[in-house]
Amino acid sequence: MFYLKYRPRTITQIDNTRVRDILKKILDSGVIPHALLFVGSKGTGKTSSARILAKAINCMENKFAKKGTDFEPCNKCKNCLSIDVSSYTDVLEMDAASNRGIEEVKNLIREVAFMPMSGRYRVFIIDEAHMITTDGFNALLKTLEEPPKSAVFILATTNLEKVPATIVSRCVKVNFGRGKNLDLINMLKRIDQSEGLGLNEEMLSVIASQSDYSFRDAAKLLEEVAQQKISKVEDLETFLGLRGRSDLMEMISAKDQKKTFVWISEFAEQGGNFKILIESLLSTLRQELLIKKGVIDQSEAKTTLKTSEVTRLIKLLVEAYQLMRSTPIESLPLEIAIGEFYNELSV
Repeated sequence: MFYLKYRPRTITQIDNTRVRDILKKILDSGVIPHALLFVGSKGTGKTSSARILAKAINCMENKFAKKGTDFEPCNKCKNCLSIDVSSYTDVLEMDAASNRGIEEVKNLIREVAFMPMSGRYRVFIIDEAHMITTDGFNALLKTLEEPPKSAVFILATTNLEKVPATIVSRCVKVNFGRGKNLDLINMLKRIDQSEGLGLNEEMLSVIASQSDYSFRDAAKLLEEVAQQKISKVEDLETFLGLRGRSDLMEMISAKDQKKTFVWISEFAEQGGNFKILIESLLSTLRQELLIKKGVIDQSEAKTTLKTSEVTRLIKLLVEAYQLMRSTPIESLPLEIAIGEFYNELSV
């Protein structure tokens, strides 16, 4: 999988430029915080960056080891190689989504008492940290405040609001934010060149725009495009549900039920991506709602739907989007949403 195959392995390779600069400055200072909090949406590189940081401070051939000229991990010594394959005894990873209770946290805290076996630091990476229970956070609090000098905690979360303020105050916060469009395109270029796909910049830009600001999602989408052997922008837009999307919106606005369902059926037969299609429809409807509320110029209107119809359709499409995770038939959630919309119109 592209997102695993091309996962960054050094600070310089981190695709998120803002995070790359922050981590470089932390490493260049030579003073490693005892606790860091990585905050950002899905697929922005939090876990990858945590592992790179763990390699950097335990590398046997860089400036921390008084051998190299900088603090980048060498990716050649036994410590770096072990961390890469998750077999390094001094780097412990915990997924708080499935290990969130006080007993799991206490077990982790017991590990903090041990000195590093082969590195300079024991690094504790806690993914989805916001899932830890209140009792678990309380148990962790004292350790975060006064950890051994040889221990470094890296907490990663997609939901900062659920992390207690007492925990946040004891960490150096690194905000990953959402992937910038330019950073996403640069990552896609790197993969495209390595794989020899030969996609032009316009195609990469379209993929980046449909990736939900996520480096992981962008890489996965590029892989889908490569598997489908898509080489033209027009074919890519059809595959992503962008080409003809305005036609679908016009059919819905005209309340032409038969044409709408025929279009959806043909889109499914062509292998279109319904997740992206629903996202695009929601974006158009949101813009339409803002027009009707006077936020955007009326000349930009795309539909003739009433405000109540726009809001109702938005709600139905949001429900359809949530059903995408569990549907056995990809087109079904959208067909149900459109069907309910038309049924309510006829009442």
